[in-house]
Amino acid sequence: MQIGLIYDTFDAYPWTEDAPPDADAEYEPEETVEALAAAVERLGHTPVRVGTAFDLRERLGAGLALDAAINIAEGAHSRNREAYAPILLEMAGIPYLGSDALTLSVTLDKAWTKDLVAAADVPTPPHRVYGAVDEIDADDLPAFPLFAKPRYEGTSKGITPESKVDDVAALRREVERITTTYGQDAVAEEFVSGGGEFTVAVVGHDPPEALPVLQRGVEPTTDIGLHALEHRGAPTADEDWDYALRGTLAPALEERLQTLTLRLFRKLDCRDFARADFRVDADGQPWFLEINPLPTFKPGDTFAIIAELMGRDYIDYLAEVFERGLHRLEGS
Repeated sequence: MQIGLIYDTFDAYPWTEDAPPDADAEYEPEETVEALAAAVERLGHTPVRVGTAFDLRERLGAGLALDAAINIAEGAHSRNREAYAPILLEMAGIPYLGSDALTLSVTLDKAWTKDLVAAADVPTPPHRVYGAVDEIDADDLPAFPLFAKPRYEGTSKGITPESKVDDVAALRREVERITTTYGQDAVAEEFVSGGGEFTVAVVGHDPPEALPVLQRGVEPTTDIGLHALEHRGAPTADEDWDYALRGTLAPALEERLQTLTLRLFRKLDCRDFARADFRVDADGQPWFLEINPLPTFKPGDTFAIIAELMGRDYIDYLAEVFERGLHRLEGS
């Protein structure tokens, strides 16, 4: 089969003068594309490197023909940006691996996602949404400390050490920064601490499979996940951070995190692959933070680490993940 690869590399970001410094943090290095192509070739198919959703639009107009596609494209400049490629593929009648446009748009919205997962009986910290500083009601807030972040971003965009706020004045400063710099609402939620931070990847579809849970290091002073402070374009990305591991990933906790993630995956109608993030409190209770149905497949990141833990060659394992997605397409 001719399998299209839909992706954004760092050099493809459509920068504007008012773009925040970490605007391209969700995009991929070239080595990710190499891994995708190698996995497709390992299955005996031909990878077709299409590029961004904008490239896909142009090439479809020029007659591009594909048997299927693997979509990890993030898009740009809209809260619907992750839906660009899936919509184009659907309109062209090309089946694809990954979640559809509706799931991608909904899960990019942190506030809507929290409402949906709470309805699925998955604990998530109480939150408020602010479009401007004057919307903050000091008498109607979750308990401090709070954590403030952009509503429609991924890959920790917009996160700094000051994102954790201890009072109303600090919350106002962060809401002003987020709404001004990122041109969108800010979400403020209770900051969960005491039991560590964890990420859970899922592959497959019917049934989906929760993979081994990974624990994340946190910055000792703020207790913010270290990955959030080191993301591309962050003002603190190049600092030499210390880290700590809070809590213990006991078997019962791992099973609970996997169960919750599978419930999220089904509730949000994800397909083929995703990754969910949790914090655990001092009593051992997991709290859902966010889910990413467009996780990175960058060598050295989550899926590659999991493959190593399972004693698997990464390209072989990635090929297996894609093969499961192709079987889903055959049965749909």
